[in-house]
Amino acid sequence: FQYLKRYDQGCNLDTFCYEAHSVEGSPAECLQQFLLHCGITDPSWSELRNFTWFLNVQLRDCEASVFCNPDFVRDTLQGF
Repeated sequence: FQYLKRYDQGCNLDTFCYEAHSVEGSPAECLQQFLLHCGITDPSWSELRNFTWFLNVQLRDCEASVFCNPDFVRDTLQGF
């Protein structure tokens, strides 16, 4: 949710890192973001769950990758 919210606001996601147990927004805002970004017009709960699970895994791997660390990469892979 936090990444999608910042993406919609036009924030630089290269410098953002999720902090465990941090809470932003309401459950309704969270659901609205997922519905806007999942790519399915009328998704089932299962489809929303799969979307959020996949997105979470990808973002966790991205945050853990040295190649996505702005301190390591500097500006050589801007926007990657």
